[in-house]
Formats: sequence, structure tokens, C-alpha cells
Amino acid sequence: MSTSQQPPRRSPSDPDSPADTPKVAHERPVQVCIVTGLSGAGKSTALRVFEDLRYFAVDGLPASLAPEMAGMMERPSMSHFMGIALGMDMRQSNFPDEINDALSVMAAKGIRPLLLFLEADAQELMRRYATTRRPHPLEREGMGLEAALAAERNRLRPLREMADLVIDTSRFSIHDLRRSIQKRWSGNKDRLRAIRVNVISFGFKYGVPREADMVFDLRFLPNPYFVEELRPLRGKDKTVADYVFASPSAVEFRKKLLDLLFFMLPLMEAEGRYRVTIAVGCTGGRHRSVAMAEELSQALRQADYPVSLEHRHLELG
Repeated sequence: MSTSQQPPRRSPSDPDSPADTPKVAHERPVQVCIVTGLSGAGKSTALRVFEDLRYFAVDGLPASLAPEMAGMMERPSMSHFMGIALGMDMRQSNFPDEINDALSVMAAKGIRPLLLFLEADAQELMRRYATTRRPHPLEREGMGLEAALAAERNRLRPLREMADLVIDTSRFSIHDLRRSIQKRWSGNKDRLRAIRVNVISFGFKYGVPREADMVFDLRFLPNPYFVEELRPLRGKDKTVADYVFASPSAVEFRKKLLDLLFFMLPLMEAEGRYRVTIAVGCTGGRHRSVAMAEELSQALRQADYPVSLEHRHLELG
């Protein structure tokens, strides 16, 4: 299985080519990726990876609607998405012509999509179709599967030559494909990392979160509950956090845990992992675990990890 970077495509609608219609500059660049290629090569899987990378993903989109969908990303309500990934294939009978027209329209609006083309060898595609028992889009034209695969490859050859990135998924697992896409679309250091970290504080007396991948017990730390003026407060309050981290054990634990996470998270990300849940617990989930969870989430955000933070038993402790 291999990936190959293609030279930038040039068409009458490209910025380096003459065009009659002036381009419109957008205040916020629209990150658009078109995912296409041979049927059965992994388009749906690729789109799920883009969703995990915080792209708005649409599958089976008629190519003529691509400019409209790309323009939709300029709405303030869509600003939390990294971009949009549009899945298109030969389910449209005139797909090659339609996508060329759509690229021209987007170029006139100053939008230059990145084109990801997925392919696989014929034997592997036939094996996949035999497994899924789904018909190939071109079989409706009266072709057998082998002929349909050959015809599709031929019809999409010009589109493949235009692609920014071609990925051969013949020997890829789902995780291999995820890694390839993450490497290409998560490689910018100005962007958040691909793996999402969920941090949960909890109280052991209410139960350990079932979704936790890693659980850390903080009941060895001094307990603010036994300090009368701190008991009604929470771990989010500065006086409680100061009390917790006045303990050398808490400071050392925080350092060692972050060292462990910063060692493990890049390795998990490289293996295609897209989410990990870390749970830190104390007796009631109100003081020590909350203060530690706040510290961990802040450090992870500063390292450009997308982090969600939940204090599960804060009001119960």
C-alpha cells in the first residue's frame, strides 16, 4: 500500500490560469477537501476520519452542490469546524463533468479544494464487493463487476491526475488509512492535534466512569474535606487548588502524569487513535480530583490537544 503526492493540478479555473470571472477573497479561508476515487476504495472510512478531525463531512454529494456547501462554511455557526470534507463518486452518471464544473465555480470564488483520490487494485476491490455484497455503481449500466471496475478506473483517470494526494488502500487497514489522513491533514503545527482527550474527575464512592481508558486514584493526597473552611468549597476554587498543590506529592504526581501522557498521546495518535478518556478520582469527586483535572486539562490544551473536561460528581461530593 502506498501514498503518492501529486503535483498541483492546473485547469482553466486555477488561479494561475486566465479567467473571465474575478475571484472573491474571503475573510476566513475555507478548508475544503473533496474525497473521491474508486468505489470500494475506502471513501466512507476516510470521511469518518475527517469527522474525527472536526471537519463537517458529507457523503454522496452531487458535485454540482459542492460550491454551495463550501460557501456554507463561512457562516458563523460553522466556525467550530476545521473545514468541510465532501465525498463524491460515480453514483452520478455524469460525475467527471460535474466535478470539473464545480471546481471551476469554486475557483472563481477563491476556493481551491484539496482533492484526495482513493484507489485499490482490482483483485482487492472485487474481494471487498464480494464481502459487502453491494452492487458497483456502474453495474446498473449492464456491466459485470470486473468490467465496471475497469470502466470506472478509466473514467476517473483524469481526476486522479488532478489529485493533490493519491492513496492506494489495497493493503491498508482502517487504522492505516486513518494514519495517512491524519498525517496529511493534522500535520500543521498551528492546528489542534488529531487525538481528542477527555478528562473526567469523579468520586470513587459513586463509581468509576465506565468509559475511562486510564484511571488514577488521588486518595493518597491530603483531603480538603477535613479542613472546615475548605469543605463547602470545590476543587475549582483557588483556595482548594492551592491547598491540594501545596502538597509535594500532588506536584510530583502532576508532573509524572503529564510526562506519561505526553509520551503516550503522540504514540496513540500515530496508531490512528482519535480519542482517549482519562479519569482522576478522589473519595467524593469534589476537591482533589477536580483540582487535578483542571490542571491536566489546562496543560493539555497548552500543548494543542483538543480537550473536554467533565466534573462528574462535583455536586454530589
